Amino acid sequence: MASLTAGNRRPVRLADIAKAAGVSHGTASNVFSRPEIVREEVRERVKAAAEAMGYGGPDPKGRLLRAGKVNAIGVATAEPLSYFFDDPFARVMMASISQACDATGAGISLVSAANNEQLAWNIQSALVDGFIVFCIEGGSRLVELARERKLPFVALDLDSEDGAVAAIGVDNIAGASLAARHLTDLGHRRFAVLALPFADGRTGLVSPEQVRSATYAGTRDRLTGYLQELSRAGVDTSKVPVYETANDAASTNAALETIFAAKEPPTAILAMSDKIALVTLEWLSARNLNVPNDVSIVGFDGVPESAVSEPPLTTIAQPIAEMGRLAVKAILDSDGRISRQLLPVELTVRASSAPPRG
Repeated sequence: MASLTAGNRRPVRLADIAKAAGVSHGTASNVFSRPEIVREEVRERVKAAAEAMGYGGPDPKGRLLRAGKVNAIGVATAEPLSYFFDDPFARVMMASISQACDATGAGISLVSAANNEQLAWNIQSALVDGFIVFCIEGGSRLVELARERKLPFVALDLDSEDGAVAAIGVDNIAGASLAARHLTDLGHRRFAVLALPFADGRTGLVSPEQVRSATYAGTRDRLTGYLQELSRAGVDTSKVPVYETANDAASTNAALETIFAAKEPPTAILAMSDKIALVTLEWLSARNLNVPNDVSIVGFDGVPESAVSEPPLTTIAQPIAEMGRLAVKAILDSDGRISRQLLPVELTVRASSAPPRG
């Protein structure tokens, strides 16, 4: 890295080291990048000159940018950095992305921020070949910022219907229909839905108008799948409470307090994420409500925690690992074409669902 020449006039450059050591610029460069091809005597002379002038070597960013490829992928979210480690879905996705990068020798740069200004800077300054975008809260802003970099990017679980955005996701309507059909086939007719966000910064009971104007198409599609299937089974969907959560414990617990204060609480809960479903299991257990005897629950994701919860969670399993692998491939093998891949889901039946009592 460059230091300053005498008098702090300008940074020391490789050319200064070459001149001081009495060698060509190319030879000085080889001492730092390919030392094995330079004679030991010359190497030592160049290193001595560099040390005397406080020069630590060429800026790796400049070398990478000149090469036109840095062999690294940015994984971006508008959530705090802790999201990558705290959220069960994100942990599985990151494990898959990491494995795919390891197999190709590519690096990973995590990009997140607490506000839009910092996020914009982090996206613009990230030294990467492209971005994998977690399209959760703030997803549209992430897509806009990634576009501005003019680098390849792919959105995961895209909550947008923009056909000009490369995306990898699942068929949310079909997955939600599977969940609702499983519960209606068991005989359930009283339902509640614990939803992911329809829009940013809002929780609580959702009106039909709020559903129609949803920012996040994925949430709307899951609700569409639930309600279509419930309606086919003869359930009056106008009486099914839909509670928007922030996909966290606080808003999920608040939703459950409201839902179970009703005169006729649900016998079945459709949760739009396994994280919401796992919080629900804890809430019900703390109130001595048995799952599945008192209430059945079906989640959505298929994270590892769902298999070891008490009881093990029935869920709609997404191919999370495959999504991560395909996202890495889309960046490293990008040919400039826009690809939107919709992957199938499957129902995994475990012990959190059973016929209603009575």
